[in-house]
Amino acid sequence: MISADAIRGYIDLIALTLLRDRPSYAYELAKTIAEVAQGQYTIKQTTLYSALKRLESTGLVSSFADTSESGKPRTYYRLTEAGTAHLMDKLAEWEDTKALIDRFALYASTRPSPAEP
Repeated sequence: MISADAIRGYIDLIALTLLRDRPSYAYELAKTIAEVAQGQYTIKQTTLYSALKRLESTGLVSSFADTSESGKPRTYYRLTEAGTAHLMDKLAEWEDTKALIDRFALYASTRPSPAEP
């Protein structure tokens, strides 16, 4: 299981990525996150709602009222043009970050372990 602390800085990226293809509402997003994470991470509803509100306040997503397939009224979120541009920048940044961390992991795995006292 990946800790919430390890994921904290990437919640916005996760939400934006899921909204790239189509609008969605919070519960559906949480279900998709759980499915994609395959048990390695579960998002708290409050964390997701906070992220969606933050993304909306910065203009990266917008919200609208609609009815879900079950007939319940829902607040849907969709990516804005600014959100799409931000997502592309953040995905590129993630690739650079991942490559850097991979280099450090490789470095650590090729070094002898320090002698124990």
